Amino acid sequence: MMAGTKRSSSTPRAGEGHTSIANCACETGAAGRKASGVDPTLKEANRKRLRRIEGQVRGLQKMVEDDRYCADVITQVASVQEALRGVARNLMKNHLHHCAAKALRSGKKQETEAMYEELLELIYRHLR
Repeated sequence: MMAGTKRSSSTPRAGEGHTSIANCACETGAAGRKASGVDPTLKEANRKRLRRIEGQVRGLQKMVEDDRYCADVITQVASVQEALRGVARNLMKNHLHHCAAKALRSGKKQETEAMYEELLELIYRHLR
């Protein structure tokens, strides 16, 4: 979830337009929620990956401008999507090691259930 976003832990009914994400055990401050315990090596790896992805997207823009063969552009789009999934996997790993583990160890039923809901939503909605 992006910093500053906060959603209730209620589950939406089928057909409702809003989504539900739990309040996790990450630190919360005036600027919104913030990840706790981010591994500096992982953070730098994600930053490098995102810079590379940014370059790939610029390359895609040029391919479209140059009327490159559609199949070649689609192949590059798939490459960018896979690279973004790699960043998401790294973020999920950090979230599981820190935020989720803290919530699940808390022993607080509401916090635990909210985390289960958040993880399920992340897996089934965002990481497929």
